[in-house]
Amino acid sequence: MILLTGFEPFGEDTVNPSWLAVRQAVEFLAVDGLAVEAVELPCVFGEAPTALTDAITRLNPDIVVSTGLAGGRGRLSLERVAINCDDARIPDNKGQRPIDEEVVPGGPAAYFSSLPIKAALRDLQIAGIRGEVSQSAGTYVCNHLFYALMHSLASKPGVRGGFVHVPYLPEQLPEGSATPSMPLKTMAEGIAIIVRSALRTASDVKLSAGAIR
Repeated sequence: MILLTGFEPFGEDTVNPSWLAVRQAVEFLAVDGLAVEAVELPCVFGEAPTALTDAITRLNPDIVVSTGLAGGRGRLSLERVAINCDDARIPDNKGQRPIDEEVVPGGPAAYFSSLPIKAALRDLQIAGIRGEVSQSAGTYVCNHLFYALMHSLASKPGVRGGFVHVPYLPEQLPEGSATPSMPLKTMAEGIAIIVRSALRTASDVKLSAGAIR
């Protein structure tokens, strides 16, 4: 079983492409005969991990790929690491704005993704889909969820998970905007490719995808 998650809209946006993309990715993966389900999560500190935990308990997945919007990025960002820090630039959808708080009090400083992010990046590149390995998932609800996911999976050997940020949809931006975007179908195909990479890759490949800043 594969679990995909996306977020509800937040801030000034009326749609969240992460949710739209995972819903379409379910259709692509179902063609492969895979058991897969998508769940929409609230963009709320505390509530998002609870909803994710409930879905994991209900579905007992082998792979969990959570996604969220990173407006301004132009690629599918395979997040490498989640940090134990909430530092919200804007309030969440219930007005909460934690600053310099731990996601899990007393938890490790960070967790690495257990998805084969380098293999997934290679497969995205082969498919002609823009991708990157990202060294920071931020400090908002996306990182909050990513950290909580990996903290939960630390006690579930054999279950792999991670987080992917997606860009804006073209239709979210004003005409002529220079802000990067990506068509919905491309995002969904990319997420499906990431899942397929995880299914066939036991140990990640060695591929340069680091950053100097």
